[in-house]
Amino acid sequence: MEEKSDFKKRLGYLAFAIILIAASNALMIDSSVGSMVWMASAVNVTNIIKIDYGTTLFLYAIVVTIANQFLLGKFDGHILLSNLVFAFPFSYLVGFFTKFYLILHIENMGLFWQVLLDVLGLFGASIGCSVYERVNLIQHPNDELAYIIRFKYLHGSAGWGQFFSYLPPIVVLLVCFFIIGRIDSVGLGTVLAVCFQGILIGKADHWFMPSLKHHPNESIKIAG
Repeated sequence: MEEKSDFKKRLGYLAFAIILIAASNALMIDSSVGSMVWMASAVNVTNIIKIDYGTTLFLYAIVVTIANQFLLGKFDGHILLSNLVFAFPFSYLVGFFTKFYLILHIENMGLFWQVLLDVLGLFGASIGCSVYERVNLIQHPNDELAYIIRFKYLHGSAGWGQFFSYLPPIVVLLVCFFIIGRIDSVGLGTVLAVCFQGILIGKADHWFMPSLKHHPNESIKIAG
């Protein structure tokens, strides 16, 4: 009974984290001074193929989920399903929030407020990542990619794992540049995210919901 109660609490925390991360990433996109690397590449793809962010992000997630299966070297149905279960609501929530923020007319606020909102988005995304990593129920395909690369191919090196997981969106950004001659949504926020998001996530572990602990090496079984 206690295990079921704990699972329900963690499921609630997971829902909160997905909404917070989506809202925060959308804020960084609409601030126009720099998004996360993956988000920036999705923005550029969206600008080329003219579909909404949510659909672009979910298509991205499907591609990365399939790539994760190849990198694992075997089919893992649990990882495949959990990646898509996370990615579907997250992707379309980002799309929803980017449209919702249009009522704020952030583009007319001036550079100071745009940078402030971008940094606020970075803090929000980092807090959300901290919560969802501590919950440890399911992962976004992009995070799963970094995890697989880190532990299967790089002997646990977090830095190199993160670096190699950024290569696909960087390649996409370069391709987009050659197609349309510019790169959108890359700027100060992108640099800050690359340099400081990991640090912010670690700090949030201790000061935001400190009672929520990490659940390392735990396999969650959902009882019927």
